[in-house]
Amino acid sequence: MNKDPYEVLGISREATDADIKKAYHKLVLKYHPDRNPGDKEAEEKFKDINNAFDILKDPQKRAAYDRFGNSAFAGGNGADAGFGGGNPFGNGAFHFNMGGDGMEDILREAMRGFGFGDFGGGHSHKQQKGRDLLDEVVIDLRDAYFGTTHTVKFSSNVKCEKCNGHGTFDGKPAEKCKTCNGSGYIHTRQGFFAMETPCPDCNGLGKKINKKCHECDGIGTTNKQRTLDVKIPAGIMDGSRLRMPGMGEAAPNGRTPGDFYLDVHIRPNNIFERIDNDLLIHKDVDFAILALGGEIEVQTIDDKSLTVKIQSGTQVGDKLRIRGHGMPNGRGNFGDLYIEIGITIPKHLSEKQKKALSEFAAVKTDKKSWF
Repeated sequence: MNKDPYEVLGISREATDADIKKAYHKLVLKYHPDRNPGDKEAEEKFKDINNAFDILKDPQKRAAYDRFGNSAFAGGNGADAGFGGGNPFGNGAFHFNMGGDGMEDILREAMRGFGFGDFGGGHSHKQQKGRDLLDEVVIDLRDAYFGTTHTVKFSSNVKCEKCNGHGTFDGKPAEKCKTCNGSGYIHTRQGFFAMETPCPDCNGLGKKINKKCHECDGIGTTNKQRTLDVKIPAGIMDGSRLRMPGMGEAAPNGRTPGDFYLDVHIRPNNIFERIDNDLLIHKDVDFAILALGGEIEVQTIDDKSLTVKIQSGTQVGDKLRIRGHGMPNGRGNFGDLYIEIGITIPKHLSEKQKKALSEFAAVKTDKKSWF
């Protein structure tokens, strides 16, 4: 039977990422097999600790567990069963990403969890940045033309204002831990394997905080409601991703914060069709104007009215090009507006109109009749 990961780590359901990592490192150090040789109970607790951390360190897995419990991972479905349930935004669009953690970092963390050292040559542990945050928005084509601002409200860890993110009582950077030389881990060798365990003096932090900040308890971050305005530039393309460096989640103890990303999608417009930076509209024109020539009025996407000349003999399906009335390209230029010509067929004709069309159809010409 799977155990409650919160109970295993001895933390509350409101625990922050820093709380989770702190509890994990403390328990791993206590129940590590190297410190408890031959102790089966400690070995089982060590496995439970790693299983609990695997769930709670991943925001999506944690959200799935919070919503469905252990059933979220039953039947081989993994954490997919509950994605979206833990979304602090309530719109199903916001996601968390472990900022700075690629596949190599994930494997490294897993290796540490089972007692193995840092694979690939025993280099010092990379200081993890804060989590990246991702949101997505759907805007109208007109918003893409003029540019707009997307406002998102959410809660996340931010730098503690009391200690400026250092976790220290006086707000100054903590000294580097002398035991691990700032790496946060102790390296030892046992035969073929290089063992790496959290430093007992700094609990894997890499810095020695002698007196903690009372506001954040030495973590350097606090959880806070945030409002972020993301400017969407004019001319943005569908599927574009905007990046706001350093506006993601704060990292513990003054480390580099994550980034904020916004995926932008553009809703189809019922009048204008976008083709790269050009726009295409369909315009039905009277047969008489197509045959004899004349003028039509066309509305642009920025609500301007253009008078367009139609040459005599213009055919259905022809495209007229109006330069500079398409979408902005972000470099001060605009695409073009294309008008695809259609025809207006009147449903009700007067006797005079019917007679005129009949006379037109009866006229013999050297070319094939229009009809």
